[in-house]
Amino acid sequence: MIRSLAGELSGIVRTDLTARTAYSSDASLYRRVPVAVAEPRSVEDLERIRRVVVGAGVPVTMRGGGTSVAGNSIGDGLVVDVSRHLTAIKAIDPEARTAVVEPGVVLDDLRAAAGVHGLTFGPDPSTHARCTLGGMIGNNACGPHSVAYGTTAANVLELRLLLADGRQVTARRGGIDDLELERGLRALRDAYLGPLRTELGRFERQGSGYGLHHLLHENGFDVAKALVGAEGTCGIVTEATVRLVEPPKARALAVLGFADVYEAAEAGPAIAASGAVLTVEGMASDLLAALRARPGRQRAGADLPSGGGWLYCEVGGESPEAAREAAHALARATKHSVVVDEPRRMRDLWWIREAGAGIVTRLPDGGEAWPGWEDSAVPPERLASYLRELYALMRTHGLRGVPFGHFGEGCLHVRLDFPLRTRPGAYRAFVEDAADLVVGHGGSVSGEHGDGHARSELLDRMYSPEVRVAFAAFKHLFDPGRTFNPGVITDPEPLDERLRPGPGADRLTITPVHALSRDGGSFTAAVQRCVGVGACRVVSGGTSMCPSFKVTRDEVHSTRGRARVLAELLRGESLRDGWRSTEARDALDLCLSCKACASDCPVNVDMATYKSEFLHRHYAGRVRPMTHYSMGWLPLWSRLATSVPGVAGMANAALRRPRVAKAVKFAAGVEPRRDLPPFAVRPLRGSLPERGGGRPVVLWPDTFTAFHTPEVGRAAVTVLSATGHRAVLPPRAVCCGLTWQSTGQLGIAKRVLRRTLDVLEPALDAGLPVVGLEPSCTVMLRDEAPELLPDDPRAHRLAASVVTLAELVADVDPWPFGTVDQDAVAQVHCHQEAKGSYAPDLRVLERLGVRTDVVGSGCCGLAGDFGFARGHWDVSQGCAERELYPKARDAPLVLADGFSCRVQIVQGTGRRAVHLAELLADALRTGVRGSDRPPSGGSGRPRPRG
Repeated sequence: MIRSLAGELSGIVRTDLTARTAYSSDASLYRRVPVAVAEPRSVEDLERIRRVVVGAGVPVTMRGGGTSVAGNSIGDGLVVDVSRHLTAIKAIDPEARTAVVEPGVVLDDLRAAAGVHGLTFGPDPSTHARCTLGGMIGNNACGPHSVAYGTTAANVLELRLLLADGRQVTARRGGIDDLELERGLRALRDAYLGPLRTELGRFERQGSGYGLHHLLHENGFDVAKALVGAEGTCGIVTEATVRLVEPPKARALAVLGFADVYEAAEAGPAIAASGAVLTVEGMASDLLAALRARPGRQRAGADLPSGGGWLYCEVGGESPEAAREAAHALARATKHSVVVDEPRRMRDLWWIREAGAGIVTRLPDGGEAWPGWEDSAVPPERLASYLRELYALMRTHGLRGVPFGHFGEGCLHVRLDFPLRTRPGAYRAFVEDAADLVVGHGGSVSGEHGDGHARSELLDRMYSPEVRVAFAAFKHLFDPGRTFNPGVITDPEPLDERLRPGPGADRLTITPVHALSRDGGSFTAAVQRCVGVGACRVVSGGTSMCPSFKVTRDEVHSTRGRARVLAELLRGESLRDGWRSTEARDALDLCLSCKACASDCPVNVDMATYKSEFLHRHYAGRVRPMTHYSMGWLPLWSRLATSVPGVAGMANAALRRPRVAKAVKFAAGVEPRRDLPPFAVRPLRGSLPERGGGRPVVLWPDTFTAFHTPEVGRAAVTVLSATGHRAVLPPRAVCCGLTWQSTGQLGIAKRVLRRTLDVLEPALDAGLPVVGLEPSCTVMLRDEAPELLPDDPRAHRLAASVVTLAELVADVDPWPFGTVDQDAVAQVHCHQEAKGSYAPDLRVLERLGVRTDVVGSGCCGLAGDFGFARGHWDVSQGCAERELYPKARDAPLVLADGFSCRVQIVQGTGRRAVHLAELLADALRTGVRGSDRPPSGGSGRPRPRG
């Protein structure tokens, strides 16, 4: 079957195991390894897919952003991913306030296009930066602003569908342009009028089953709305016409604090019913505690008022003053409140709520929590009592969770610490009891995420036999052969069948080299951090991950896709070669090890570390790629090349000869279009300026500074001296081991680190700060060394001793530097952005008078050995072209502390980027150095003043 699909759908379908395993799950508990993955580019491609799969009897599952938490977008047959190519916004009519879109359009892209006309699409789930319109239509997605704008169903005007028999039909209010289907739908409606009126459409967030109440006379026989929420079970949506709305001109956010989450749940519905608000979002203090347990998030939520539960009430107005006054009017009704209207503070507060689905997968004590019962809803006035009884039920079952959700509409999200590994039966036991509880409150097992594999079986508990028969008849009218997403809504599969975590998930167990301290030393638990919320799939703004996905738009090259492949490797069913798996190697190949996921991912997936662990085992006892020997061993080669006078100069001269350079790059596995960085003719050691008195600090002589750009180190010594410090180099060669660690040569990395600690031990005993100039090495010493040598207390002492130059200089007094009147573009090293902070650097630049535009696209694309390795050129350049290159080409001054960043900039734009140490040293003397041309309109280098 796989070979047949690949042959008949050549150019559309991928049948390799790397792709198939990357699509084995979404954001749910479930896994299904498809037989193939399709990436259509047109409706004609969709028709080819339909014709082949129907003939072969292969089921089809449609997929957008893959952010479904109910397992709606995974299947055993063909998964059709529309998010890569079917992304056209075909038309926007500002007068009619409508848009016509393909199903793969990301919501934020539609909102941006509509925003040009002062309009937006109302529903906005927390995944708005990566969810697609097709997925929103499939699940009837809502989001916080549905209080004001309604669900997706309320905003869909027309749907174009491709059916299993090849018919292309258009559904709208009043009917469908197919006589046979229209007759069948009217007969279905008339046969079940009573149950449809009494059991469906009872409250806004009743999201379970098909929306057949939209077929009623009083609802306009709206077939389009009836198909919203069908979860891809009736046909393929090829085009949608949606309603746009005009958002308020100004907004303000009133955050109301309550004693506990129950009081917040009691207050929410009345506030929503007032019609004065755009959102009524609730969360408990547990969510904040879970967030603050994350590294670097200890001050998260500092703007929140006191309390144990909160409501986020956003209001609009014709002016900022009107919005602010409306927010204050709300705030006056509660004892504890905060009103925020500054955009950055509003974004920071909203981030807490929007990241909730990821945050709550780890409880405050580090315990795992899972979806499965995360989307129940009740009539809003019943929410507080339902929440109390749900907590009581959780205690009865010995479970914990962190609630949050759309309190104004009675929709609750909570993830629970189901003991899936030790007591998998506990999952079914709780979910069945919880379903009975929510039904007893007149509620729905799904409020906006659909039923999928998680809740379809529970529809028997929620609806009468008549309604379930009506559901089956509706499915049969559109898809009599059960081609589309079988086992969802009708004929459900057992809700506890084929779970992703649990028994069997870790047949391939290992003792990792890294401590993986956040995951109890378990590589499986670390990989399962990825819950699939898909933040790594955001392309425009919001996050620095995942650079390769931003370029390729390939699910395999997202952090989530790689995590799914690794999970399948550990399971050992679909990927049976263990650590020798070429599929896992291929999935990890375009990972830049930029570390962005370690901070930007809501659950801090650290794919760079997982890649290192995999490479360590994959190449054990085998020949590695040549770049692992050339670039991975760069510290050794650089030291050798510069240790004998004259050798570095001869090597540089030889590499300037094209034939020699070509041969060397071929032998080293280096991309032919790359230039090899030259060696320093005068290395750092032995070429430092005279050092006077002052407080001693250890200047970390990283490989790049010591043997390639010693001018940076010399500038740092000058700066340290001017600020009252005396730079001291370690007595012997040291190295952080980064190049070996990133290429998975972990045994060597640990030996290098131990030798380094031996050399530094006297300095550590003396309590001397260790000043790092290269951000990647600084992060290696601070974060990775203790993970590689967890039992060596010296590694932890070293981590605590490391400071950056900016951290040491930012608050120095007296300030010895002149004022630099200069505009600059700054490329922050990806490791510093992920595991450190650029705030001290910005303070320094502000004191210097430098007006800084920070590149926001993340990794420069070179990333250590990544950009040098053959086969990575296009992705490497694609990363840089997104923002770095365009800004660097036009900037008067380019700043970059990372050696890789500076190499990428000079090789890609011809611009020389300046290290902060050089900028500071020049501010002590005559001017800013390193800008290869004067600022626009100038005739020379800018000079410091003062």
